[in-house]
Amino acid sequence: MPPHFKILFITQDDPFYVRLFFEEFLAAYDAREEIAGVALAAAMGKKSLRSLARQMLDFYGPWDFLRVGARYAAHRLRDTLAGVTGFGNARGIAGLCRSHGIPVLRESRVNSPEFLERVAAMAPDLIISVAAPVVFKKELLFSARYGCINIHHGMLPRYRGMLPNFWQMYHGEKRAGITVHEMSEKLDDGRIILQEEVEIGDNETLDALIRRTKRLGARVMIRAIGLIKSGQVSYLPNRADQGSYFTFPSRRDVLEFRRRGRRIL
Repeated sequence: MPPHFKILFITQDDPFYVRLFFEEFLAAYDAREEIAGVALAAAMGKKSLRSLARQMLDFYGPWDFLRVGARYAAHRLRDTLAGVTGFGNARGIAGLCRSHGIPVLRESRVNSPEFLERVAAMAPDLIISVAAPVVFKKELLFSARYGCINIHHGMLPRYRGMLPNFWQMYHGEKRAGITVHEMSEKLDDGRIILQEEVEIGDNETLDALIRRTKRLGARVMIRAIGLIKSGQVSYLPNRADQGSYFTFPSRRDVLEFRRRGRRIL
């Protein structure tokens, strides 16, 4: 292991769930000076505001959509006021990272030559994807000494794809999974570094499960980093032919989810 281990995070600017991961990680990780930077892409990637709103309306339904929209507006207003007045704590990931002295890079084109040049200058030992809304290409995957790793909220190779916590609850699973794995050019591919499971409560909402597993996922990631740094990883296979893949839930999927007794919020 190099004497000054450096980590680069690539994530998305989500004020709801992804921020919980970083809250927990930064509170628990003893070597925060190792974090060379956090690259923030736009939430949900390349979707336009109109298409994103349509997708969220279909997913949440009118009432919950209004509740989530109000929560989002409150977060953004708090961020704006904190930035203008200097009072209060910003709710966004950028504000959280800056409060810990961690550089923040605003970049949605993480496979671009310009971003790859910045990564090369940074020379990270490890790149960590946390809900990054883009597939990493070969040049980025090989730009760090120990490569790129990702955290996925399902027990790979099962429940690859979008919103695994939703699909685990949809299919009546009693436990939800968390997987840290190496990354390749295929989605949720690469050898498994570490996995953990948690009970899904009988009356637990999807919102509550996501919040809980984001925080727990930070702890699992810290353990995975320790294994990588010490050279003690016991890799497990992640065979696509033994798994399952799911896309973002449709309105029909959400209606069936609720018919089965589950709630989003």
